[in-house]
Amino acid sequence: MKHLLLVDDDEAFRNRLACALEKRGWSVLTAADADAALAAAGEGELSGAIVDLHLRGRSGLRVVGALRAASESLRIVVLTGFGSIATALEAVRLGANDYLTKPSDPDTIVCALLGGRTARADSPAAVAVASLDRVEWEHIQRVLTECEGNISKTARLLRIDRRSLQRKLGKYPPNR
Repeated sequence: MKHLLLVDDDEAFRNRLACALEKRGWSVLTAADADAALAAAGEGELSGAIVDLHLRGRSGLRVVGALRAASESLRIVVLTGFGSIATALEAVRLGANDYLTKPSDPDTIVCALLGGRTARADSPAAVAVASLDRVEWEHIQRVLTECEGNISKTARLLRIDRRSLQRKLGKYPPNR
């Protein structure tokens, strides 16, 4: 049986996904935050990990880095509702094997855990050109990540008013 660590602070989502993965033959350990995830990771041999990008108290990216440092062979999938190119690149740099945005169905997640391709290269989604709003949103996210979440510093670097930046950050990411 394959052992999996599922880290997500949304209890309802975590429980539903854990149940779906167990029906597909996985033994699932769950954790609601980074500290619980790192403690659970030390309990046994894991085949994979699914880590939410935004956890209460700590970024899921730090969990990815710690899991990768603990095991080079662990398959790590980052799952997030706030996907951007900047966070995807950072997740891969820290050791994630795949990066999926919510909602993702359990079969897609299992495919990513097993090292399968999650999207065909010739699919319309793979060749679609991002809108100007999407590119702007991703650039803001990248700069915000580089500024470690400091809104004032990010606004100065982007040369926009802090309140304007906060309004932009309060919106959902534009669809492609």
